[in-house]
Parts: sequence; C-alpha cells; structure tokens
Amino acid sequence: MATTNKPTAKQVAHAADVSLSAVSRAFSPNAPIHPEKRKRILAAAEAIGYISPARRTAEVIAEGTITLVAGDLLNPFYPTVLDLLARRLQESGRQLVVYALPANSDVDAATDQILASRPAAVIVTSAQLTSKMARACRQHQIKVVLLNRVQRDIRINAVACDNYQGGRDVGRLLLERGHRKIGFIGGVANTSTHAERARGFREVLAEAGVSIHAHSLGDFEYRAGYLAGQTLMSMTEPPSAIFCCNDIMALALIDAARERGVCVPDDLAVVGFDDIPMASWNAYRLTTVRQPVELMVQEALSLIDDPNIKPTDDGITRMLTGSLVLRNSV
Repeated sequence: MATTNKPTAKQVAHAADVSLSAVSRAFSPNAPIHPEKRKRILAAAEAIGYISPARRTAEVIAEGTITLVAGDLLNPFYPTVLDLLARRLQESGRQLVVYALPANSDVDAATDQILASRPAAVIVTSAQLTSKMARACRQHQIKVVLLNRVQRDIRINAVACDNYQGGRDVGRLLLERGHRKIGFIGGVANTSTHAERARGFREVLAEAGVSIHAHSLGDFEYRAGYLAGQTLMSMTEPPSAIFCCNDIMALALIDAARERGVCVPDDLAVVGFDDIPMASWNAYRLTTVRQPVELMVQEALSLIDDPNIKPTDDGITRMLTGSLVLRNSV
C-alpha cells in the first residue's frame, strides 16, 4: 500500500536551494536571515505544503483555545464571568486566553494578535466590537460571540441578559413602593446595556404617568458613579429612589449617601444591576437585578460548539431573563 509522507524541511531546503539551517532560521521570526531568502524559503514551503513544527504545535494548541476580549476588568462583574468561563473550559480540556483592553475601547488594537493566535473562537465582553474585527474573524473562519451586550449594527452571535425587562422590573418595584421622584444613574450611553436598561425603566415609569425626576451618567465605574450620586443628592428636591445601571455605581451611591448623612433606604432607595459578590455584603445589602451568569457562559459556549452555526452566518442572539433580588437598600 502506498503511503503519503508529510513534506519535510529537507525538501524545502532542496526546493529553495538553501541549507537546512536556513530553513530553520526562516521559520524563527527573530533569527538572522536575509528577507529575500526568508521569502523564497516560505514560498517554497507553501508550494509543497510544508508546515513547521512550531506552527503545527501552535495549531494544535489553538484548536482548544477560546480568546476572551474584555474591556473593563475593574468592574467585579467581569472577573466573575472570567472565572466561570475558565472553569468551564478547563472541564472540557480547553484553554482560555485573555486580552484586557482599556475600558469602553474597541477591539481593533488587539485584532492582529488575536488572528495570529488562530483561536477556535472569540468571546467579547465589555469591549466594543467593530465591523472591521467582525469581518476579519469571518474571513479567518473564527466564531465570535458577544457576551453581556448586543450590537445590532454587526451580524454577530450574542448572549445577553434581558436588560430591557430588567429595567422594567426595577421601575415597577420602585413604583410599587410608592416612589414618584425617581432618579437614574446610567453607564456609557452608546452601549446596549445602558440603552436597554434605561429604555425599560423609562417606559414602565411612563406607563404609570411618571417621568425620571433626575438623571446622570456614571460610566459604569465607582468614581464617576460616586460623583453622579452626589450631583443628584445635591438637588433642591433630590430623588427618593435611584436606579443605578450597574452595581458598582450603586455601591458608590450608597457610600456617597452615607457621607452626606442620607440613610438608605429610609431617605433614599437604591437599586443596582448585575448582582456582583459585593452586592450581598452586609455593608450594602443591595437590591439588584441578578444576571444569569452561569447560563450566559453556558449559552456562549453552546454557540461556539454548535457545528451548525458557522462563522459566516448572520448571527444568533440569545436573550436570558434576569431576576430581581430584594435586599435592604429598598
């Protein structure tokens, strides 16, 4: 029976008319070799189908690698996602590579590195996905899943909590507790998490004939949330209740209230969104909307693992229901 042998470095050397050591140097990025000679060797290797040992090793590793692109690891919600994702992948014998980007930035800065590592899939959390990055991943047959956000302008898979319904649940709770002067501290205006939570909250208030009494932006982070809370509490007629677009801003608001002698919940009711670990601490006991993080991670991985979903498809959005967690801040 005839056997088919894989092309060897010796065959590449013969085809390119160079030494065997030159072939080795050509596949080592930092090795000294004339650019034209490297180019000739790589062309010869491609022509006969030779794959270097380093590249074969990298491709084997990449087969089991998921790349997570995160833009706000200072927010405790995302380390929780990271921990769950890492454990789920470890259970299935796969690896996780993390690219941490500046908060609220897009992923273009990491595109070349991500594509070069040839991961099996990419999960994007709090970073902004651009059409350029989405297009590049399709061209390289790499699946992409947005986690905890939706971008309608890009055909991409997404898994998110139903932020709109969560906003409605918060508004309904505050109305049922008798509040009418209700404030809102948003996050980053151009994100789906902010937009959908704000939309649901505003609409349920409007249905009851109530408008948002005062609002500000806290950028989804502690310091800005603290300043936004101070602004609302300094009003001549401050709100009696404030919905914060995430927990870290809600905790900042509670801290700011205490410093001003404002009692939570007697003088001010506070509601957050996410249910980060600190929300349940005795110092805060924050009422919040719990995101179904474990189910979100599970759904993201199912989109990646489903062989019927291709990187070139239009994209599937899976919206999961959050749950209102009642504690002492309302």
